[in-house]
Amino acid sequence: MRLGVIGYGFRISLMIREMEAFVPGLQVAAVTDVDPDRVRHRMGPLAAAKWDPRFYAKADDMLEREALDAVLIGTRCSLHAEMAVKVLARGIPLFLEKPVATQMADWTRLHEAARQSASPVVVSFPLRMSGIVQLVKEIVDSGKIGTVEHVQAVNNVPYGGVYFHDWYRDEQETGGLFLQKATHDFDYIHHIIGGTPVRIGAMTSKRVFRGDKPAGLRCSACKEADCAERVTADDSGFGIQDYCCFARDTGNEDSGSAMLMYDSGMHVSYSQNFFARRGAARRGARLLGYKGTLEFDFYTQTVRVDLHHTPQVETYQLEANGRHFGGDAALAGHFVERLAGKAAAGPDLEGGLRSALICLKARESAETSAFLEIEPVTLAMDGEPAPS
Repeated sequence: MRLGVIGYGFRISLMIREMEAFVPGLQVAAVTDVDPDRVRHRMGPLAAAKWDPRFYAKADDMLEREALDAVLIGTRCSLHAEMAVKVLARGIPLFLEKPVATQMADWTRLHEAARQSASPVVVSFPLRMSGIVQLVKEIVDSGKIGTVEHVQAVNNVPYGGVYFHDWYRDEQETGGLFLQKATHDFDYIHHIIGGTPVRIGAMTSKRVFRGDKPAGLRCSACKEADCAERVTADDSGFGIQDYCCFARDTGNEDSGSAMLMYDSGMHVSYSQNFFARRGAARRGARLLGYKGTLEFDFYTQTVRVDLHHTPQVETYQLEANGRHFGGDAALAGHFVERLAGKAAAGPDLEGGLRSALICLKARESAETSAFLEIEPVTLAMDGEPAPS
C-alpha cells in the first residue's frame, strides 16, 4: 500500500501507526508538508529510512506525479476541505481528518466536489467505531428501550487546556470548538439513532479561559508558578505548546450547548465544556425511549439500561484499549478494508459533511441568537454523482 500524506501532523502519524498493524508492508511514499525535517522526526529514523518518502511543497505536484493507493489528509483544520477537493478530483481513495470544513464556503465546495467524485472516503470519526458505541447501537436497534425519543449528551473535556495552549487557540484554524469536539458527538449520536436533523439552536460562553496577560505569553516566561494550567512545552513533535490560557490573544469559547431537532420531532440536548478536570470528565449520552433509558460513558466504559415498566436494570462493563477508546484501531482497520472493497458502511464523507454542517449552524446560531434550519445532506451514492 503506497500512501501519500498531505500534512503529516500528530494525528495522522498516529493513524498511520494503527494502519501498519493491518498492512505491515505499508509505505508512506510521498508527503506534502511545510516542514520535512519535522516529518522525519515524527516518523522516527527507522520508518523514515525504510519508507524514504519523496517530499513536495505543493499537494498538486504530489498528486500529479505519484502513483498512490490512497491519500491521508492531516493538515490544520482550515485546509481540510481545500486539500480534499484536490484529491476527490483525481478519484483517489481518501482518509480525511475531521472537521471536513471550518467555513461554510469551504463546506459548499467540498459538498459539490463529493457529488462529482468516485473517490471512496473515510472520515476520521473513531468514536462511532468504538466498542461501546457499537454495543449501544446494538441495544437500541434491538428495540429494548423502544424508539429513541430524547437524547441528553455531554462532553466535559478534562484535557481542555490544549485548545488554549496550542495552535488550536486560533479560531481561524479551528472554526470554534463545536467543530473540534461536538463534530464527533453529533456523528456518533446520528450513527446510533438515524433520522434527519432539521433545526438547531446553540449558545457559547467564555468565562474561564480569558484574561489580560500579554499576547504571546508562554508558561515558561510566566512568574505564576502555581497556575493550575501551567504546562511545559514539548519539542518532540508530539506534545502541545505552552501559550498562556489567560492571555489577551486566547481564542475559542470554553463551553457551549446546542438543541438539535430531528425530522421526527425528537430532539437532542448537547453540552460541552473545557475546564472540567480529573474525575469530572464525562463523555457520553442518555438515550430515552418509552420502554427504557440507556446511559453510557466513554471514560468509565459503562452502559446502563433501566427498563421503565419492569424492575430490571442491565449493566455492561467494557474494556477499551488504545486511543479514542479503541476507536482508532477500528477506524484504521475499516479504512484498510474499504480500500480492499470489503468494508461495510462506516464514517463516510456524507456523514462528515452532515456533522460539519450541524456544527457550522451551531456556531452561527450562537453568534446570531437564532434557531437555524439544517438542510438535508445527501450524496447520491458513495462515489457516484448525485442526480441533478
